[in-house]
Amino acid sequence: MSENRIFASPLARRLAQQNNINLASITGTGPHGRIIKQDVEDFQANGAGAIFGASKVAPARPSPFEPAYTEIPVSNMRKVIASRLTESKQQVPHFYLSSDVEIDALLSARKYLNDLGDGAYKISVNDMVLKAVAVASKKVPAANQAWTNQGFVKQFKAVDISVAVSIPDGLITPIVRDADYKSIVEISTEIKALAQKARSSGLQPEEFQGGTISVSNLGMYGVKQFNAIINSPQACILAVGAGEQRPVVKNGQLSIATVMNLTLSVDHRVVDGSVGAEFLAAIKEVLEQPIALTI
Repeated sequence: MSENRIFASPLARRLAQQNNINLASITGTGPHGRIIKQDVEDFQANGAGAIFGASKVAPARPSPFEPAYTEIPVSNMRKVIASRLTESKQQVPHFYLSSDVEIDALLSARKYLNDLGDGAYKISVNDMVLKAVAVASKKVPAANQAWTNQGFVKQFKAVDISVAVSIPDGLITPIVRDADYKSIVEISTEIKALAQKARSSGLQPEEFQGGTISVSNLGMYGVKQFNAIINSPQACILAVGAGEQRPVVKNGQLSIATVMNLTLSVDHRVVDGSVGAEFLAAIKEVLEQPIALTI
């Protein structure tokens, strides 16, 4: 419909023309659907006129040198997070190792186990990653260590995995203790309970303080790859990305596989590159051959 066939008052047409507003985008409230001056003013006030080039009034600035803002109080938890992460990034010599993992076999195993449970539990990919980290930590114990600044390095006998959980005030890392002795179902049940307690501020100090190694998973947000900051004094944190179908070459043939990126952040004071690479390779091996998760 051309604009000259739109029913509008002369005043409405003039106001729309002055503000570069397309009358076809306005619903008239006058007699027989006629567009009146008030309709154009309402359309402009609601901000829709900006689509067609009309300007809106910007919010007042506190000074000519910065944009307007809202002051959001910083919680004590956020202050602690900021302090610890700044200290870790500044004082811990991070290096990063990244590897792509094919997880089609893992997804099949997950489906089988969930079907077997018939609703009694629901295992996630993240639960299986935690178990893989636990298995790999026993295979490569040199990665399950911590720096002390006291003339020795702690090599932990237990595998206590800190799991990053987002809560309204920031981030907290509840711990699955002795993960190497627990089944995938036990890990899944425990981490769900811990996450629920974390979001309701019900964690006890022993449930989130300590830990020997950390896992941070942003795959559920569609993040493909990221570098996590080490949860000091731990020596390693594993960043888990989203699984996605990608073209891969196998035996000289092109095929499709579901691939997930893992990035290991490592404290070079404790773990050398070769040890970090061996640890990441062990995690990859377990995830690609999930029968090892039953160990």
